[in-house]
This record gives sequence, C-alpha cells and structure tokens, in this order.
Amino acid sequence: MSDLTVHIRGLEVVGHHGVHDAERVLGQRFVVDLALDLAHDRAATSDDLADTADYAMLSDDVARIIAGEPVALIERLARLIADRALVDPRVRAVTVTVHKPHVAIPHVLGEVAVTLRVEAPGE
Repeated sequence: MSDLTVHIRGLEVVGHHGVHDAERVLGQRFVVDLALDLAHDRAATSDDLADTADYAMLSDDVARIIAGEPVALIERLARLIADRALVDPRVRAVTVTVHKPHVAIPHVLGEVAVTLRVEAPGE
C-alpha cells in the first residue's frame, strides 16, 4: 500500500477571530492549508470519490468554521478545523496551518501562522 495525502491550500475566508476587540468587530482574512493523510490509497486506483476525502465538502465546512463563532487564538481555530477533518474515517491524520496575514501588532511582517498536526484516535 502507498501513502496518499490530499492537500487543500490557500482557502481564504473572512473571520472575526482575535484577542483584540477591533479584530472581532472588523474581521480580517484568514488563509488555511490542510494536508489530509488518508488511511488507504484506494482512490488512486478506484477513481471513486467514496474512497477519498471529499475536499469540496470539507472546504465548505472549514469556511463555515472560519466565518463562524469567533475565537481568541488561531491555535484554537486550527484545532476546530482539525477536529472537523478527522470526522471523516478515511483521514488518519491532518495537518492544519492557519495564516493570519494582517496581524494587529506594530511591526512589519508578512504574516503570523500556526501549524497543528492531529492524528485520528487509534492511529
């Protein structure tokens, strides 16, 4: 058996997350990358959506999480996204990176990002 990883990169959604009131009121763009390590590689030969993670549905759900209830930390946002990805029994592990391109700090920087890797229970 081979390893199969499905990537979703650059999912951009406006959310209202952050520690500061202005971040929660004004909102800002968040960018999310996911890497889904699948439990098997059947889709590589079956050509059947039932054998892989449905990245369209997952993208919709992740967008709803980002646009939804505010959290203070992007670490927490990453965990909410990871938990959703692991609902799919075909996903044995997920790596989530949440990018926050416009950080409310008085320094010039490209972005702040966190990366979280979570394995499915029993892995």
